[in-house]
Amino acid sequence: MKLLQELFAQGFLTEKMLNDLKTQSAKLGKTEEEIILSKNIVSEDFLFGLKSKISGVPLKKIDAEKVSSDVLELIPEEASVNYKMASVEKDGKSVLIGMVYPEDIAAQNALRFLANQENFTYQICLITPGNLANLSKQRKNISSETKKALESLSEESGKIFDAPKKKFAAETITEDAPIIKMVLVILRHALEGNASDIHIEPGRDKLNVRFRLNGILYLSLSLPLKVHPAIVARIKILSALKIDENRMPQDGRFSVKINNSDVDFRVSTFPTLYGEKVEIRVLDPSTGARSFEDLGMTGRSLEVVKAAIKKPYGMILFTGPTGSGKTTTQYAILRILNQDSVNIVTVEDPIEYSIAGINQSQVKPEIGYTFARGLRQILRQDPNIIMVGEVRDEETASLVINAALTGHIVLSTLHTNSSVGVIPRLIDMGVRPFLIPSTLKVVISQRLIRVLCPHCKIKVRPSEKIKSYILEKIKNMPASAKSEVKIEEPLFIYAAKGCEVCGFLGYSGRMGLFEVLSMSDELAELMQTSLLESMIFKVAQKQGMLTMEQEGILKVLNGQTTIEEVIRATEEK
Repeated sequence: MKLLQELFAQGFLTEKMLNDLKTQSAKLGKTEEEIILSKNIVSEDFLFGLKSKISGVPLKKIDAEKVSSDVLELIPEEASVNYKMASVEKDGKSVLIGMVYPEDIAAQNALRFLANQENFTYQICLITPGNLANLSKQRKNISSETKKALESLSEESGKIFDAPKKKFAAETITEDAPIIKMVLVILRHALEGNASDIHIEPGRDKLNVRFRLNGILYLSLSLPLKVHPAIVARIKILSALKIDENRMPQDGRFSVKINNSDVDFRVSTFPTLYGEKVEIRVLDPSTGARSFEDLGMTGRSLEVVKAAIKKPYGMILFTGPTGSGKTTTQYAILRILNQDSVNIVTVEDPIEYSIAGINQSQVKPEIGYTFARGLRQILRQDPNIIMVGEVRDEETASLVINAALTGHIVLSTLHTNSSVGVIPRLIDMGVRPFLIPSTLKVVISQRLIRVLCPHCKIKVRPSEKIKSYILEKIKNMPASAKSEVKIEEPLFIYAAKGCEVCGFLGYSGRMGLFEVLSMSDELAELMQTSLLESMIFKVAQKQGMLTMEQEGILKVLNGQTTIEEVIRATEEK
C-alpha cells in the first residue's frame, strides 16, 4: 500500500479516503493503481511517476507507433495481456521490457522463462496502463495485420497476383482465408476506432481504405489494387448482394460478431471508373441507445422536447443535412416512448438500428413500396406512435398531418436549412396553414460538432476577433439564456491539442447543436398573417429559442468544443 500511503502523505487523500480505498482494494481484488485511477484522484502520469520514485524502476513513455511488430512479438500477446508487459526496444540480444507491475513475482518468472526460450537478455522499465494499451493497439495495427494477410494471400493465391487481368470465379476468390481475415481486420479496426463509416475506394494504381472519424475522413490503409475484386466479393457475400453485378449500385447489410458484440453494417456499392466503390456504415448498437444528454441536448431545448413527447398526439419534425444525427435523435425519443402499452410502427429508408419492441419496416421504391404507401398501411396497424423516415412529397405530408390529427404521435424528417423554415415548407407541400398549429408540436433542427478530448484540451485566451464574435452572439441571445451566461475577465476558452487517448486528433466523439422551435399561440396567430421566416424567427427568439450558433457558443464556454467547430457546423446553414 505504498502508493496510497504516499498520496496520503502528500495530502491527496484524507484518512477516511485512505482506509476506504484500502478496503475496496482488498474486497475487489484490484491493485492500488487500478483503485486510484478509477477514482480520478491523480492523473496516470503523476501516479506512475510517483511509483517510479518509490520502486526505483525508471518510467519511460514509449511512442507505440515507433515500435516495430518484430519487437512487440518477442513477448506473446497472451503473456502481454496476462502480465501487463511488452517488449519495446531491441539492441542485438538485449531487449527493453516495459512493465506496469514490475513488482509482480509471477510476471518476473514468466519474463525469465520467455528470455530463456527466445535467448535474449533484458532490462526493465515502468510503463503506464495507457501506454501498454497503445502498444497492444500497435500490435493489432491495421497495416501490420493486413500486410500479414497479403503475404498469406500471395502465397496461397498466387494466381490472383500473377494474372490480375484474368477473371476468376467469385467463389474461388472469396474462399481464401486471408481475404476473409483482411475484411474482418478492416471492420474490427473501424469499430475499435469509433469510425462511423468505411470507404473502400479503387484508384488508378491502389486501393484506399478510409475511415470517417467524428465526421472527418482519414486515409487508414492503402492496398494493392489486385485485391480489390476479392475484397468486394467477400463483402457482397456477407451482404447477400449479387456478386456478378458490378455495373449497377447495390444496397445490403450484414451482422458480424466482433469483440463479443454483434455489430450491424450497412453496405452500399457504387460503380466508378476504376471499379466498384464500397461504403460501409458501422451501426454500433451503443450509438443508437444514447440519451438526450449524451447527444448534447440541454437547457430549454431538452425541456421543450421532453414536454412534447409527453403529449398524447402531435407531430415532431426533424431537419438537417444528411449525417447530422437526426435518426439517432429520433431513436432516443422512441426508446423513451417504447413501452408495453403502446404500439410503435416505423417506415424507414433504411433501418439504421434494430430496436426490440418496435415494428420497423423498410421502404422499397423499386417495387412501389414508398413512404406514402407504407404510412397508409401503418394506419391500419392500430399504431400509437409512428415514425416516417422522411416527408418527401405532398402525399406523405398530407398523411402525416392527418395521422397527427387523429391522435397519433408522429416523428419524421423534412429537408430545410433551419427550424423556422419548416412551416413555410409544409405549406409549399400543400398543407393548409390552419392545420399546422393543431398538429405540429416541435421542430428540431440539428448539426453535429466534434467534442474536445477531455484528456488533452488546453485553456487558451481567444484573439480579439474571436472574443468579439463570442460577445456579439451572447448579446443577441434570448434574455432567459443570456442571464445564465457568466463572462469573466480575462476570458478563456479551450483548444484542441492531441494525445494518445484521442489518436492525436484533439477531439473525442461528437455531440449535437440543436435549434428547437415550439408551437405556441403567438406563433399560431402569426401564421394567419405572415409566413416569413424572419417573422417566425423573431417570435421563436422571444419564446427563448437558441439558434445552433448561439447554443454552440455556450458549449464553447463550457469547454466542450472549439469555436472553429461551431463555425464549421453552422456556416453551412
